[in-house]
Amino acid sequence: MSSKTAPRRQPEPASAARTRRDAATGRTRRRTGWVMRAVLVAIVLLAGYVVVTGVQVWWSTTRDAARSADAIVVLGAAQYDGRPSAALQGRLDHALQLYEAGYAPLVVVTGGRQAGDRYTEAAASANYLEGRGMPGDVIERETTGGTSYASIAATARFLADEGLDRVLLVSDPFHNHRIRAIAREVGLDAHVSATTASPFSGVNELRQLARETVAVSLGRVIGYRRLDQLGLRLRQLGAEELEEEAGDLPGDDARGERQEPTGEAS
Repeated sequence: MSSKTAPRRQPEPASAARTRRDAATGRTRRRTGWVMRAVLVAIVLLAGYVVVTGVQVWWSTTRDAARSADAIVVLGAAQYDGRPSAALQGRLDHALQLYEAGYAPLVVVTGGRQAGDRYTEAAASANYLEGRGMPGDVIERETTGGTSYASIAATARFLADEGLDRVLLVSDPFHNHRIRAIAREVGLDAHVSATTASPFSGVNELRQLARETVAVSLGRVIGYRRLDQLGLRLRQLGAEELEEEAGDLPGDDARGERQEPTGEAS
């Protein structure tokens, strides 16, 4: 009985193997090149989006859109035992000028109470305005908000109960773009008229403009309500971290002495 031996496979020429390896390497390089180009395009588009947003945020600081409204809404800022900070005082003085010029028959002051405070920002604001001659019965107080979004959303709800929705927002100039966008997101017909006496200038103003650019860039994508929730969560995590660190230091109450800033940009 005879058996047949399978023919031996001839070894592949080295040149052919090298050609296949080179082809595979070329495909890998082309894929890597496409990925790198896609990443580069994404980075350029993202940078362009942020730059355009920054220009819009800055441009809004140069515009005063004062016009007739149902209410003038003053965004809160720091107060010290009933005394408005420089930032809050500038906003209140501007709101008083708008009211006296007849832009709206109602003024809404906003802002809650920080830990350890005896006054809410809204109460300090109302007292300040009354002390400068504004009738108390034209002032509404929104005392629950701890952020710009929360204050504007709460204001929108109680104004809606009275059939009002046209508002003139007052804050520092760098806030203009974001607070108008927030107000429109919660259903208000909003325009802005910023104080001309903002204490922010120079590097501090640039820092605030950068902060607002990031906030507006994100808010447009995820929505300002979600952005506010994210900010609150991050602050909560930061506070918990500080409390844990303070717990390791005997006699340290984690709160420390409160320093008076030039203003607050919530």
